[in-house]
Amino acid sequence: MAIKQVAIVGATHGNEITGYYLLQKWQQQPELIQRSSFNTRTLLANPKAVEINRRYVDQDLNRQFASHNLADETLGGYEQNRAKVINAELGPKGASKTDLVIDLHTTTSNMGPTLLMPQAGPFYNQLAAYLKLKMPSVTIFRDEDHKANEEHHLLATTGRYGVIVEVGPVPQAVLRQDIFEQSEELTLHILDFAQAYNTDSLPDLPKETEAYRFLESLKLPVNEQGERIGMVHKNIQDSDFKALNPGDPLFQLITGETIYYQGEKTVYTAFVNEAAYYDNNLATSLMEKVTITLD
Repeated sequence: MAIKQVAIVGATHGNEITGYYLLQKWQQQPELIQRSSFNTRTLLANPKAVEINRRYVDQDLNRQFASHNLADETLGGYEQNRAKVINAELGPKGASKTDLVIDLHTTTSNMGPTLLMPQAGPFYNQLAAYLKLKMPSVTIFRDEDHKANEEHHLLATTGRYGVIVEVGPVPQAVLRQDIFEQSEELTLHILDFAQAYNTDSLPDLPKETEAYRFLESLKLPVNEQGERIGMVHKNIQDSDFKALNPGDPLFQLITGETIYYQGEKTVYTAFVNEAAYYDNNLATSLMEKVTITLD
């Protein structure tokens, strides 16, 4: 089925301002994001959070899109209500009027240009292969793509297809030219893919594409009162998508003691020391390396 309606969403998190300014650019130069075979629109997801320069007002907007939450009228926070409005505008989830949602994010972690795919299937497999062909620096991140779409809480899952553009490192509420340009380049490649997909003009794609699949999140060390007593080890800092082996240094306590990774196999890190996750004491995500194969 062809892609007919595309939505590019920015500022789902109000202090990730790269997406906000990309929307501003494309509203002034709409020809950059239009393609002949589909219509592209833009959406500012969380205007109130942008105004106050915070990630969110009441709740994280990008955690409100599970189907049971969208249907729960007792959830009345700003972002919970905003999610229902966005779902009605782009969705409704499960029967969406939008064929592809591209949600723009940045991270304080050293992840470079990354594409998060919360679902699996031939469309996503071809997209991953196309992006690695056109932009070799991109990392493909399969984010719990085993889950049913209705279980996912991400805004991007309101579309028939949905992806997240995640680029870093950049501090919250800061514009960096390299991050801005990488975010734009990755987004435009996604639009080019949709055009080629619609017109049956995809180039020869690699049969195998390296990717990373989410396994679990690790928390920072805390004491019995829940207070942080340590930090991400310097060997791990800025090492997103690098190997973490059993016995490698993982955390450094403020007292000077080193805590080592106790896992049974080599894994890979992502969202290392992400500032936005400190409210939950999350230190890093752990990934396994996988191969996406085209039929």
